[in-house]
Amino acid sequence: MSRLRVAVLAGGRSSEHEISLASARSVLESLDPQQYDVVTVAIGRDGRWELGSGDGSVAETLPVPAANAPATLGSVDVVLPILHGPFGEDGTVQGLLELAGVAYVGAGVAASALCMDKDLFKKVLRDSGIPVARHVALRTGDAIANPFGFPCFVKPARLGSSVGITKAHDEDELEDAVALAFRHDEKVLIEEFLDGIEVEVGVLGNREPIASLPGQIVPVGHEWYDYASKYDEGGMELVIPPELPEDVIEQVQRVAVEAFRVTECEGMARADCFVVDGERVIVNELNTIPGFTSTSVYAKLFEASGIPYDELLRRLIDLAVERHERRSHLRY
Repeated sequence: MSRLRVAVLAGGRSSEHEISLASARSVLESLDPQQYDVVTVAIGRDGRWELGSGDGSVAETLPVPAANAPATLGSVDVVLPILHGPFGEDGTVQGLLELAGVAYVGAGVAASALCMDKDLFKKVLRDSGIPVARHVALRTGDAIANPFGFPCFVKPARLGSSVGITKAHDEDELEDAVALAFRHDEKVLIEEFLDGIEVEVGVLGNREPIASLPGQIVPVGHEWYDYASKYDEGGMELVIPPELPEDVIEQVQRVAVEAFRVTECEGMARADCFVVDGERVIVNELNTIPGFTSTSVYAKLFEASGIPYDELLRRLIDLAVERHERRSHLRY
């Protein structure tokens, strides 16, 4: 069989640039060269694109203008957009890949944009009967309004990895938190504090998605699951399965898959949830391109569920090809 030509797209303009590069390196190390002919396309923080050989390294800048991207990406069979945050996880790159007419891993344009915007995402889930935390959205110039008391969380509406997020304990902290969040986005959420167990679950599939075993997030030396606890060595413990009754674990899996369906995700996502009062499952967010190193939460969850990292990559590529073939029969 001829090898599939795969492009790994990494880096990006967002503050999660380095996380993306780390994810891409793991992917490059794990793609079987007997099955895949791999090239890399790296996007610098300045937005410039660079082509690479796929030999395990990921360049950071390059002289290839973005205007050439559709032709470059259109020459491969499948693109893995291993990008996090704005300009990568928010539907922008997915739109480019649709224009290029190439199969790509992960959610489509609308699902990517929806899940990136925590305000709109919560509204869709509420309307679909899926519990989410209460929130209010502020836009530039709005007065600060917090109907939830303290503590509460303040976050940019469209960012990831807990960048720009604050747990505010009083009015002074709230004011500073809103100012910080507005440095990252023009829309900011003030969200109620949920006193519960934080669990994450991976979802994999297109029309018939499956859920991994959930994992319980236990921050170590941190009050909450902030950027440092996510990425510092020893900043968190992942307990798989979580210390919850079996019926609650199954409920977490069902709710994660349902959230994946109603937002019209495909390929992959990581559902971040809280279990409150020992039994109520509340969805916090869906990450459509979760951290993707071999030691990331998403990979660990599926490893514990019997799908090792290299198999996970193969399935995601197959799902991308299947969706592209399915949609190729539509008439526009």
